[in-house]
Amino acid sequence: MANATPPGASVTQEIVRAALHGVIDPASGQDIVTAGLIDGIELRGGMVQVALLTDRAKAAAMEPVRKHVEAVLSRIAGVVNATAVLTAHKAAPPAKAPAPAQTHGHQHAPKAPLLMDGVRAIVAVASGKGGVGKSTVAVNLAVALARQGRKVGLLDADIYGPSLPRMLGLNRKPRVENERMIPLAAWGLKAMSIGFLVEEETPMIWRGPMVMGALEQMLGQVAWGELDILVVDMPPGTGDAQLTMSQRVSLTGAVIVSTPQDIALIDARRAIKMFERVNVPVLGLVENMSFYCCPNCGHRAELFGHGGAKQEAHKMGAPFLGAVPLLLDIRTTADAGTPVVAAAPDSDAAKAFVDLAGTVWAQVERKLASPAAGPKIVIN
Repeated sequence: MANATPPGASVTQEIVRAALHGVIDPASGQDIVTAGLIDGIELRGGMVQVALLTDRAKAAAMEPVRKHVEAVLSRIAGVVNATAVLTAHKAAPPAKAPAPAQTHGHQHAPKAPLLMDGVRAIVAVASGKGGVGKSTVAVNLAVALARQGRKVGLLDADIYGPSLPRMLGLNRKPRVENERMIPLAAWGLKAMSIGFLVEEETPMIWRGPMVMGALEQMLGQVAWGELDILVVDMPPGTGDAQLTMSQRVSLTGAVIVSTPQDIALIDARRAIKMFERVNVPVLGLVENMSFYCCPNCGHRAELFGHGGAKQEAHKMGAPFLGAVPLLLDIRTTADAGTPVVAAAPDSDAAKAFVDLAGTVWAQVERKLASPAAGPKIVIN
């Protein structure tokens, strides 16, 4: 019989710590709580995040412990998903009987990318700052791609401010089958968001390791199935989430969203450079809120300027993907949970996103058809 207890309702820090007393640290012979290896516990809805304190030299040896922690946490009643991450932002406490230290002359290699079986392309929709309409672009881009016959997934990676539940009109929790979350279906696509697991007003006060753990869950522990493209709505900025995505999945490319004014373009430039540094191709720039048309008289006004993103794209050698106008219908349909591409497919707003989807997909197909070049060997 199904458990009637709401996910996460009965889970407390004390319950989690009690369960973790059963996990032994092989270096000290103590349980990981007594050994002082618990760096943080976060509870959000049915999700439990535990950070384990270690250092780079011991990271490989701690991997079995990390997996054991996840297995123990997943057996707690009320837990929907559990993640343990290793963190080395401060020195780990010494074990009582430490083994002789060995110096290898190199750091532990980063984790290998998560395998997203069945997903042909993963595209990050990003911005250097908030308030430029990135999530609106991501949602309508995904819906437009789905209406063009693609198998589309939409991941809300904005851990601190998830907006997909409101914009897609979804307010239920995903079910779990075979220890994997089943993404929710809406408007012809599959969607996953941390917002599906917590109340809308719940503040997301997470530290870096918690953010990385949550993202890894939504990438690797969700049954995405066969997809032509996974659109990822990134948080603004150039922080932990962006680095996690670039290191843990093979991103096909990034779409940068900006408004036309100079102050937004400065941050868009930072986002482009960040993706370039982590070897993620920039598919191009989108100019959102490019101009405003009065719904009564049709008068056009360029409230934030116009054409700035296109000029910036040419300056940085990146494609310009298109302009999206500032229209009332885009805002009202998003607030109502009915993306404008689906709610008013013949509107000017919807046509702008449809054109954008065609351009982005063309860029994706070019990337898929042209495998990345191998490393260059330079001999001085």
